[in-house]
Order: sequence, then structure tokens, then C-alpha cells
Amino acid sequence: MRGPIAPPQVPLAASRAEVFADLVQDSVDRLERRWPQLADVDFLVLEVPRLEGPGDQGVWDDEAVPLGGSVSARDGRRARVVVYRRPVEIRTKGRDERAALVHEVVVEQVAELLGLTPETVDPRYGED
Repeated sequence: MRGPIAPPQVPLAASRAEVFADLVQDSVDRLERRWPQLADVDFLVLEVPRLEGPGDQGVWDDEAVPLGGSVSARDGRRARVVVYRRPVEIRTKGRDERAALVHEVVVEQVAELLGLTPETVDPRYGED
């Protein structure tokens, strides 16, 4: 028998990338209740961070691959928060651990974007 194992509405049909994007959206929804201005921020998921070329400010080394990043609004572009899927997945073992790390990364990037501490953005930041 050929074809999908499960119909599209069943969670088995969701790809790892879609499940990860849902984790990011869950985290954003949680924060938007407290910080309505986040509705003006674009939240993106990219597979891996881009390695910048020589002379660029954003070069990262082999020991510190970023899990996320943020870009302030400028030149008519909205502010953006990016979460890198593969580095987060590599550092986590299960869905709950992954969801916690995703939320931590989103909180840290939002805090950087807003010029606040992560504890101010989410009072439960850092709790297990």
C-alpha cells in the first residue's frame, strides 16, 4: 500500500519543521499576552544560522553556534526574531526539553529587542 501513513489532520503528518514552528508560535502567543507590541515583530524559524563572510560583524566561531537572533526595525522593515531549528534540536532530547529551550531562546531574543532583561519579559524565565 502506498500513500501517507496518517491523514493530514493527524499529528503524525506534521514534519519536524512544522512541529518546531508550532513550538515557536506557542512561545510567541504566551509572550504576546503580556507584551502586545510583539504583534509588530516577525518571528521566523530558519534551519541554521548563516555564516557571514570575512569582514562582517556577525561572524560566529565553532564553539558558539547561535540558537537565535534578533534584528531591530529599520528602513521600513519590521523587527524580527529568528530561532534556528537545527542547533536547538541538537541540544535537546525530547519535545518538552525542546519546547523549554525554544521558549528560552524566544524570551532572550525578545528581551534583547526590547532592551529588557529576560526575567522582565517572562518572570518564569530560567525556571525548570
